[in-house]
Amino acid sequence: MKQFKKGSLLVLMLTLVLALAACGSSNKEPAGSASESPKASPSASAPAANSDLVVAGVVFQEDQFMKLLSLGYQDAAAAAGVKILTGNTANDQGKEAELINTYMSQKVNGIAIAPLNQDSSIAALKKADEKGVKVAVTNISLTNAPFIVGGFTSDNVNIGATTGEAAAQYIKEKLGGKAKIAILAFKGLLPEQSGDRVKGFVDAVKKVNPDVEIVAEQDAWLQDKAVQVAGDILTAHPDVNLVWAANEGGTIGAAMAVKNAGKAGKVVVFGTDASDQLVSMLKADDNILQAITGQDPYNMGYQAMELLIKSLKGEDVSASKGTTKIVNGILLSRADPDGIAKFESDLKAKMGK
Repeated sequence: MKQFKKGSLLVLMLTLVLALAACGSSNKEPAGSASESPKASPSASAPAANSDLVVAGVVFQEDQFMKLLSLGYQDAAAAAGVKILTGNTANDQGKEAELINTYMSQKVNGIAIAPLNQDSSIAALKKADEKGVKVAVTNISLTNAPFIVGGFTSDNVNIGATTGEAAAQYIKEKLGGKAKIAILAFKGLLPEQSGDRVKGFVDAVKKVNPDVEIVAEQDAWLQDKAVQVAGDILTAHPDVNLVWAANEGGTIGAAMAVKNAGKAGKVVVFGTDASDQLVSMLKADDNILQAITGQDPYNMGYQAMELLIKSLKGEDVSASKGTTKIVNGILLSRADPDGIAKFESDLKAKMGK
């Protein structure tokens, strides 16, 4: 009996060993087979996965232009599956530098920003780049920042000129080629942009109507301030019959000042930028606001953030490095209600209204 059990046990153990050996050999693939996928060794220089990236999108005001710019940042980041932080420098150069430093300390991978100044904003942005934070810019053309991955902006001379051409035609047809013009600018905020827009507007108007006269030019880029400044100009210069403003807040304020002064029908307003409020003013029965040139802040923000993320993912964006591309604007005129309707519909869709 004992002998039988001992033999049986020996056979059983031998069978088990052979079975395990067979299982082990059947699970192996020949070297270099299609199903073999060896893991790559990690590399510090490898681009991060989308879920690991954190970017920032920065604007400098709370107006609709800047809200659309920020929305472009956010939509591009969402489309790429990248986390985004948003910030606002509130027209403060010190706060801009502080915010950039904060993002660096938070280990943000990249920043898309609308810088406040072509010169004084450079130092903080260059420092960020040197710390490994990639930078893309919007709403400005930087000729002294070869380190940026790229940027998107409007041509400010062209923006002023586009409205200037519409105003020139109005002056020629309605005012006999002569006009007393007041200008609301924003040189104290962004001197380069403001100066370019003013030049574009004035040159376009005078090219067609050389006898026009610029009787006043003052800074007023926020709505409430523009109402006051434009009102004071209309009081000091009762012969003014046309006001042009270089940005959204100035345009809204100028139109309100004309209405408050009871000069609808005597003074017309031309302006810059486009928003739902300005579109409403173009459609208003008071006939004050005649035409504006709207920029495309949404696409500026979207394309800048898209480029930034491509760079962070290791894609080749060398063709854009250190350069700024132009995003075309559009003229909206009281004389073209269909164009206004199309723009309004698109704006509402973007803002989710």
